[in-house]
Amino acid sequence: MTTQARWISMLAAAAALALFMFPLAGTDAAVEEMLVSEELKASEAQTCDKDAKDAPLNYTMKDMNGVDVKLSSFKGKVILLNFWATWCGPCKAEIPGFVELQTKYAKDLVVLGLSVDDTVDKLKPYATQYKINYPILVGLGREDVQDAYGPMWGIPVSFLIGRDGRICKKHMGIAPKAQFEREIKALL
Repeated sequence: MTTQARWISMLAAAAALALFMFPLAGTDAAVEEMLVSEELKASEAQTCDKDAKDAPLNYTMKDMNGVDVKLSSFKGKVILLNFWATWCGPCKAEIPGFVELQTKYAKDLVVLGLSVDDTVDKLKPYATQYKINYPILVGLGREDVQDAYGPMWGIPVSFLIGRDGRICKKHMGIAPKAQFEREIKALL
């Protein structure tokens, strides 16, 4: 292959990667519609696999107000358990969608935000600023809980847990609200 052909191949690969990494401008919904086929949407919304594992719900944690929260007390509802931190940009981007989902499906859903390394002093003003309407759990010093759901190589990481306590979906990294909503509806 000539040097010129190599350069053309590399430029074509770089252009393809750039298009993949930076979708065309538009609304979030329009971009999502372009990227996610109907078939993929249907598979995302499926309920738990028959071999889905039980979620480790045997933990009691403090919420940001110092109240003990037993994860097992939410069995019977769909649980969206989100591992996050106040310094995490993608985590911040997901919060408004979680607030909307908690409001819309409050009867059958509980969103739990497990802050992996923030102090209560950081969490309270942050929750107020972002109008968080779901329990914020203090995960600082609770590596046991993170390990039980791990491995996690970054945040955000979110788990959708069915009413029966089985882990139905795991999202490593940010996911759009519409995707979470499809998956929640499938579990309701």
